[in-house]
Amino acid sequence: MKGLGAEVAKNLILAGVKGLTMLDHQQVSQEDTRAQFLIPVGSLGRNRAEASLERAQNLNPMVDVKADAESVESKPEEFFTQFDAVCLTCCSRDVMVKIDQICHKNSVKFFTGDVFGYHGYMFADLGEHEFVEEKTKVAKVSPGVEDGPDTKKAKLDSSETTMVKKRVVFCPLKEALAVDWSGEKAKAALKRTAPDYFLLQVLLKFRTDNGRDPSPQNYAEDSKLLLQIRRDVLEALGVGADLLPDEFVSYCFSEMAPVCAVVGGVLGQEVVKALSQRDPPHNNFFFFDGIKGNGIVECLGPS
Repeated sequence: MKGLGAEVAKNLILAGVKGLTMLDHQQVSQEDTRAQFLIPVGSLGRNRAEASLERAQNLNPMVDVKADAESVESKPEEFFTQFDAVCLTCCSRDVMVKIDQICHKNSVKFFTGDVFGYHGYMFADLGEHEFVEEKTKVAKVSPGVEDGPDTKKAKLDSSETTMVKKRVVFCPLKEALAVDWSGEKAKAALKRTAPDYFLLQVLLKFRTDNGRDPSPQNYAEDSKLLLQIRRDVLEALGVGADLLPDEFVSYCFSEMAPVCAVVGGVLGQEVVKALSQRDPPHNNFFFFDGIKGNGIVECLGPS
């Protein structure tokens, strides 16, 4: 329940979901006062989920909002299967993969996302997902009219729509993060792949190795670590280190509130779309680059 978690919770509560549980075992720190707007002033040292509860409940009294102060790692499989959707933020790669496997097996919609400085991402694994999409009906032209303005008018008439049922299959997070870049097809795809995917791999490795994200307080030390991890991670993936120029280290410290707002907006929208089974979902990554001010959807996996 840091800045991104607060944004997602706010969006889902305002959308009017039936119930929402905020799970976080960490205490409120000084850094949380920057982007986490659900935590009132003077809450340092309190549990983050419990400190966020009152403001979250006030957003929409019709939604059953709960706080859980236990660790996500201590929860049994049954805890996750009681939900229609699970959304993780600030978790280690191993925890994300483990919970995604539980959700995938039990047909629970799985989402995860994070914000690192100017960069943010979200990932979705909806398993075998069915949805309906609204399409404009193309009016049939009457036999006597074959040309002229009437034909164009008939074809462009958007007053009639029809609902089309579709199905899409998502791959698990473990497979999406373990793409093999050595084949010819993969090398061709590499040119079109957003560098943010590789930045995410570096930052998840940093989190695994250090038990935390890059900290502004340790900027010099963490910058060196990030450059070293970049070399190791990109080498292991079989891609060149030039995919991530050295400057990347300047832009991935702390959570920035505007980036949390953008990624949280997309993540909240995707959860609502998945639960309502309306409109095509983002399959499977969304990356936001706050420096360029643009977002991109990437479909990455075994194929």
